[in-house]
Order: sequence, then C-alpha cells, then structure tokens
Amino acid sequence: MSDTEWDVIVVGAGNAAGCAALAAKDAGAEKVVMLERAPEDEAGGNTRFTAGAMRVVYDGVEDIQKLVELSDQEIEDTDFGTYTKDQFFDDLFRVTEYRTDPDMAEILVTRSLETLTWMRSKGIRFVPIYGRQAFKIDGKFKFWGGLTVETNGGGPGLYESLQQITKREGIETLFESRALDLIMDGVKVRGVRVKQGDKIVDMKAKAVVMASGGFQANPEWRTRYLGPGWDLAKIRGTRFNTGDGIRMSTDIGAATYGNWSGCHSVGWDRNAPEFGDLAVGDQFQKHSYPFFIMVNATGKRFVDEGADFRNYTYAKYGRVILEQPAQFAWQVLDAKVAHLKRDEYSIRQVTKVTANTIEELADKLEGVNKAEFLKEIAAYNAAVRQDIAYNPNIKDGRCTEGLPINKSNWAQTIDTAPFEGYQVTCGVTFTFGGLRINTDGQVVDTDLNPITGLYAAGECVGGIFYFNYPGGSGLTTGSVFGRLAGTSAGGAASA
Repeated sequence: MSDTEWDVIVVGAGNAAGCAALAAKDAGAEKVVMLERAPEDEAGGNTRFTAGAMRVVYDGVEDIQKLVELSDQEIEDTDFGTYTKDQFFDDLFRVTEYRTDPDMAEILVTRSLETLTWMRSKGIRFVPIYGRQAFKIDGKFKFWGGLTVETNGGGPGLYESLQQITKREGIETLFESRALDLIMDGVKVRGVRVKQGDKIVDMKAKAVVMASGGFQANPEWRTRYLGPGWDLAKIRGTRFNTGDGIRMSTDIGAATYGNWSGCHSVGWDRNAPEFGDLAVGDQFQKHSYPFFIMVNATGKRFVDEGADFRNYTYAKYGRVILEQPAQFAWQVLDAKVAHLKRDEYSIRQVTKVTANTIEELADKLEGVNKAEFLKEIAAYNAAVRQDIAYNPNIKDGRCTEGLPINKSNWAQTIDTAPFEGYQVTCGVTFTFGGLRINTDGQVVDTDLNPITGLYAAGECVGGIFYFNYPGGSGLTTGSVFGRLAGTSAGGAASA
C-alpha cells in the first residue's frame, strides 16, 4: 500500500465521505479510497446513528417526486406543501442568530435539491417522513417544520447504501485504518500517514478529503472548547470522532472556523450508555417535549418547551438541560397528549415512570423536589389559555400567561390520568467548530490561502451552524459539501 499512489484519499466513511468519494470518481479520479478508523461493525461515523432526515428545498410535490416514488393515493392523501429557498435561508439564519457564513449557506440551500437528486441517481433511496413529520388533519397528512424526506432505512440504511454504491464504483473502504498525520511535500498535501494494527503506513495521494467528523467523543476537547461540565455529557453517536482530522489539518497550518464553543446537543435518556449504541440508534433521544413540560431537580420548569417546532429547538435544549442541577430533567405529560409521543418513547431501554395521580407521579420523579413540583403543576395548569384551540400541526399560540417562563404553543393542562415522566440528560451529537474551507471545499490556511491538495466536508468543517441548527440540515450539509469537496479534489487529481 505504501508503494501505491492514490488519486484521492477520503478520511472517513460516513455520509460526507461517501458523497466525496463518489463525486471524486465522477470528476475523473480513477483511484479513490476511504479510510475508516473504526472496525467494520462500528464504521460509518455519526451517519449510522441518525434517523436519516434531510432538509431540502422543494417547490411542491413535483420536486418531492424527483426524490421519492409516490403513489397516486399518497399524493391524494398528503399535503406536502413547499419548502422554498427563502424558507430554508430564513430558518438557517434565524436559528444560527445570523452568524452562519453566507457563502456556505448559499451553497447549502441552493444545492440541496440537486445534491439529493444526484444521490438518488447513484442509488440512494428516499421516503417521506410520515411517522415523525406529518400529522393527519381532516383526513389528510400535512407535513410541518420544513422537513419532509429521509433516507430509506434511516442513517444505517444510508451508510449501507453508500457502501454498496462505492464498492460498485471501485472505491474501497479500508477499515481499522486510523489517519494520524498528513504527508507534506513542501506546502502541498501529498498523502496520509495511517495506523493499521501495529503498522504505520504512508499512503500517497494527489488530493485528500478530510471527512472525519467533529470532536464530540473527546472529553478533554469538549471541556476545553465547549466549557466546564461538558465532560459529563453523553455522546449520541460514534466513539471514534475525537477530532483527529481537525488536529492533523491544523498541525500543517489549516485555519479553524465557526462556533467552537457550540454543539448540537439534545435531550437524551439519563441512563443511556457513554457512547451511542448502534442497536438502539437515535432512540435514546426524547423529542416530543414541545407537547409536554420539563422540570428540573428543583421541581421548576426552566425552558419554553413550545417556543418553536421541535426541529428548531431540540439541538440547543440539550445544553440547557446540562446546565440544570445534576444535569437532568424530567419530561412530564398526561393522557391527553400521550398519543403525540414519538416512537423513541416506547423502546425497552427507557427511563420512565407512570402514575394514576399527579401526587403519585411526584413521588416517582427521582431527584425532584416534590412540594415544589406540585406547586409548579398547579401554577402551570392555572396559566393555560383554554380559549385558544389546540393544534399540534401548527404553532397554535395556545400558551400560558403569568408564569416566570411561559409556554408559547401547545400548552395543555396536566390533569388527566395516567401521568408519565421520562428522565433525560444532555446528549452531544456533533460539534460546530472545525476547519475553514473556501467555496470549492478546499481547506485554507491561517492566511486564508488554499492548502494545495487538502479538502474537507461534513462535521469537521466549521462556519455553518452557530448555537443551533435546523433539524435535518446536518446530513444535507454533509452531502452537499461532500459532493463539492470530492468534485474539486477529483478534478485537481485528474488534471
């Protein structure tokens, strides 16, 4: 292997890496390989831990049909609505508090549909997200929150499809091959030093695409960059994303960019394991909280659960939970909204209590001040605007009034047995800070000049997400910028 020169080496084997490898091949690179640090049964980075939702621009059902096979009956029974470029831009700028890099945002939004269409042409299958993103209203499914399609089989299905497609196109994945350092020829990247078992191998290449994820599985880096207490968070995904790609790139002078003190973090089962479990996938998440309330150890609510659709709040509320006493919260609901629970509330490995009275529930909420919790429930119930119609499909404005923290939408009194509680903590998905790239996907140095031979995509790139992100835009970002970086790397390697 040390005697072989590759056209393009892709570091990583998840969604961004797979798209980069395929695009490099399309651009003329003949010899393309992916390096995967993990063994084969744990490979694929965070991609295998996602539900597979992908945010994409579409102007109507005709655009959805470019991605999905729809029957006449499905078209008849479904209001897909639209998700225009302007809506995507508005969501991206709003949730990142207008900090997102405008050039990167332009690429992400304007190339989202063409990238997913390209993926479908390669053999990736998409399906509508009926189960999680559409409620049936007056006999018709209506999609909400700008999130309509997901990859068939979720993240695991996407990874398996990419593996099959890359193999078909002659692109090998080398498992248990950990990239250690970049090989330089003067100021040009000329390959990767790789650890395989007890051997160190130098793999030469005309171009390298870094698609090795963020640093969320590195507790020392989390504490250094995200801040004190982040070493206590759970990791939703792979244990192998420890920032290696970022580190080896900055070692040769690459610029960093983005929200290094920020990350995608969610409400995650309190008793979930330290790292993600592929057998459970993303089901430790608990994302129906907009229809419930959340209380901390003091028995008090601490956040506006109904501030917006789940898609626009779940990636930042993990941080809020981590900031609570003992880093946990309880999601509390009654029978009136139990039918709105997502599938992840029904898994076997769930931290759950049930009760026939609110007093009995209070006794079962481990770690919570019972007296204060009962006061909080009474005050909350009294504050609900009963005169406003309840509608989970829209921001219904059914709110509370007069509380220290009001609920803006979907407020329901908690008074109908049985009552349920689910205990959550913070689960980190991926970090927002990373490498700086230009509009060709090429990594730039600290003088903002392109580094010859080095490209990057996916979660190891910074600049898109700040503070928060619109649900489903992570995989789309990986695909769009993976394709961009691969196209540029493949073109440079074959020139």
